[in-house]
Amino acid sequence: MRIWVWPKTLVIYLALVLLGGYAVFASDWFQKKIIYPWPYESLVHRYAVEYDVSPYLVAGVIMAESKFITQARSPKGALGLMQIMPETAVWIAGQLQEEEFNPTSLHDPQTNLQLGTWYLAYLNKEFGANETLVLAAYNGGPGNVRQWMNRYGWDADFADVRQIPFAETREYVTKVRKNKHHYEQLYGR
Repeated sequence: MRIWVWPKTLVIYLALVLLGGYAVFASDWFQKKIIYPWPYESLVHRYAVEYDVSPYLVAGVIMAESKFITQARSPKGALGLMQIMPETAVWIAGQLQEEEFNPTSLHDPQTNLQLGTWYLAYLNKEFGANETLVLAAYNGGPGNVRQWMNRYGWDADFADVRQIPFAETREYVTKVRKNKHHYEQLYGR
């Protein structure tokens, strides 16, 4: 009988360690500190308010795009927190009447957040505040989304992410929405 005491104790000990580990993992502290941190939160809020965009959506985009790494650079050349292509950034800067804009400033968090948040607001207007279409356009380009809308008969109520023809864009929209949900849950209280 004594032989079975040690394995039972080990099982109980392992169960307690696993429960404790899960409790830490599931805690808001761990989620905020490790899984869904929010550097530049005040800047995100500033531009989200200025351009009337959900700050949680902006945070979700940043997490999907760069994981808040200011020096991030995609293989295609997108730069900074919100992974903005230099050509797009030049166009946005022109819309904002920023005549001294230099694409190398996309690694600056304030510049990147201002341009990226403005662009989300622009896409919001372009696509009737349909979050699925806005995110698809942010990732796959507004021209592609307009083509898909025409080709597949999508309207302002379109929501079926599974119908997006680009796998990368489908995954991106799903990921950003998940991120947005977590940021709302953790920081929106």
